Amino acid sequence: MEETEAIKELEKKLKECEKLKEEYLAGWQRARADLINYKKEEMERVGNLIKLAGEGIILKILPILDNFDLAEKNLPEELKKNEHIKGFFLIRQQLKEFLKSQGVEEIDVVGKKFDPAFCEVIEEIETDEKETGTVLEEVQKGYKINGRLLRPAKVKVAK
Repeated sequence: MEETEAIKELEKKLKECEKLKEEYLAGWQRARADLINYKKEEMERVGNLIKLAGEGIILKILPILDNFDLAEKNLPEELKKNEHIKGFFLIRQQLKEFLKSQGVEEIDVVGKKFDPAFCEVIEEIETDEKETGTVLEEVQKGYKINGRLLRPAKVKVAK
């Protein structure tokens, strides 16, 4: 009889151990899944930080391109054929190609209807030649990066 009581006691302990094993296994599995999810979220967060840092650098490069465009706009025609000047504009082209490789693209707005999502109006011009709200002139180029707005175009529109 003592033997059966001992066996019952051992069976009871075995059931308790199995129950604890299941609890510990489930807890370990949840902790492992949480760790995997945390790692994924952390990698995504780091990726976003890298993108933001890259966008910051690109935003600092854009004024250099603006200055190249302004220089070309104000350059006398006879100097545009000068080999040294052409070299400077090749540098501008390299910058544009680099930015394009980073997902940056210019926003084409001239002659199109004003879009507040991509443009910022700096002046309205009275005209009968174009429909009201049409972009007449681009004062500063706008850019998108991977489909998102990086910098709006500063424009003059028909009034």
